[in-house]
Amino acid sequence: MNNKKTTKIVLITGASSGIGAATAKKLVNNGHKVILCARSIDKLQALTSELGEDNAFAVTTDASQLEQMRNAVEDAVKRFGRLDAVFANAGTGVNTPGVESGVPEEWDKMIEVNINALLYTAKASLSELKKTTGQFIITSSIAGKRTLKGSIYGATKWFAYGFGLNLGEEMAQWGGRCTTICPGMVNTPFFDEAKPDKLDPEDIADAVLFALSANPRCDIREVCLMPTY
Repeated sequence: MNNKKTTKIVLITGASSGIGAATAKKLVNNGHKVILCARSIDKLQALTSELGEDNAFAVTTDASQLEQMRNAVEDAVKRFGRLDAVFANAGTGVNTPGVESGVPEEWDKMIEVNINALLYTAKASLSELKKTTGQFIITSSIAGKRTLKGSIYGATKWFAYGFGLNLGEEMAQWGGRCTTICPGMVNTPFFDEAKPDKLDPEDIADAVLFALSANPRCDIREVCLMPTY
């Protein structure tokens, strides 16, 4: 899948580690090119070096800032000539769960990343995706499909899930596609302790590649993954 007809140009937010980095590697290994967006310049540069500068382009970006996302999309198009897909993957949680015991400052930060960054990534990229009849992919969570006691994090993922479904309807008007991925617990740096018995970031990367590889007649609106044990 390394010819011009099948190679896709994919922008990834939250690309410096975990699901984002695993997806970047998976896509490049399958003949695609990626724009890596995150705040950690050192990690982005290391990943770009690993993937090769012909295949990966790093843009230091805070996805919760609309102008920075607009600049990232502009830089991506300047570098590769077009934008075929976006993987809106940036996300975070809180240290203190619950509502009564929760910390509003943690909520504010999480809302900026889990909600605002998602909205701004879509706002900044849709005009370019429209030119290529492109695809928008979202990392939500199984927490966005279930009720979890006092979970503000889960509520932000409910937003991501609903937004993805609604965005899919909007994009369908011009032939675009939107896929919302809802994984269960994933073994990423998101957790203080490793979760080796849960999903691996590569599992979500596989789901992204699956959605991107679907025939244009097939609009995969949702992918749900759960650990088998």
